[in-house]
Amino acid sequence: MTFVRQTALSGAHHQSAAEKDYLWLNLRDLPYFRSLLRAVEARFYQDFDLPGPVLDVGCGDGHFTSIAFENRLDVGLDPWAGPIQKAANLDVYRLLTRADGAAMPYPDKYFGSAISNSVLEHIPQVESVLAETGRVLKPGARFLFCVPNHQFLDSLSIGRWLDRLGLSKLGDAYRSFFNKIARHYHCDPPEIWQERLDKSGFQLERWWHYYSPRAMQVSEWGHYFGLPSLLAHKLTGRWNLSQSRWNLALTYRLVHPYYQEDPVREDGVCTFYIARRLP
Repeated sequence: MTFVRQTALSGAHHQSAAEKDYLWLNLRDLPYFRSLLRAVEARFYQDFDLPGPVLDVGCGDGHFTSIAFENRLDVGLDPWAGPIQKAANLDVYRLLTRADGAAMPYPDKYFGSAISNSVLEHIPQVESVLAETGRVLKPGARFLFCVPNHQFLDSLSIGRWLDRLGLSKLGDAYRSFFNKIARHYHCDPPEIWQERLDKSGFQLERWWHYYSPRAMQVSEWGHYFGLPSLLAHKLTGRWNLSQSRWNLALTYRLVHPYYQEDPVREDGVCTFYIARRLP
């Protein structure tokens, strides 16, 4: 098995996405810890042509697609009824399917490309989902996805602080706790993902780590500072009671430097993958 080395994006990536403020578009609708990461990820997709039909594996409520793509995607798939209904209300997919990713109701070799944004880490039976994604993709079709990696848990600030105090067992317990509330089943290095892709009929073309440990720590604390937003969401269905610029100005100013930093970095806590379906 040949392992694919990391390949950084050129500066043209930053220029092509510079005109659209993905941070603000996410921040007005989502808590900041989620907004920052999604804004960084949205910029990556601007460099790729996705031949149709396009499948979004784990489309959720469609919010990410509504921000990251100018036009509707062809098909969104998700197993949960609530998010599917929200995606329908946003009208960002031509077709929505409520189904398990390990048993997709589509014919073989149907889709021209597929994406899955920060989804696969939440799926215990991820190998089955990868195999199904490979089955429904045309030979040569690209599959773009991103997930947290093996550096994710080690970047958590509270875990690091406990380690420095000599309380490594408590640090490990905190990392397990955070992984649980994040609903992560897989925080793996590229070698593991390449093995999974190889078994599912894909060739891994390239990958890169992104999202600095410092940005991750800002997101980490957002889980706790964002508790009022969680309450607002449960009561009103909205994360931010006011989506105005003035209400979110301070938050935007605080997190904007992490949106502006070069996201492609060796110590990044997430990884973006580009795989291609083998003939």
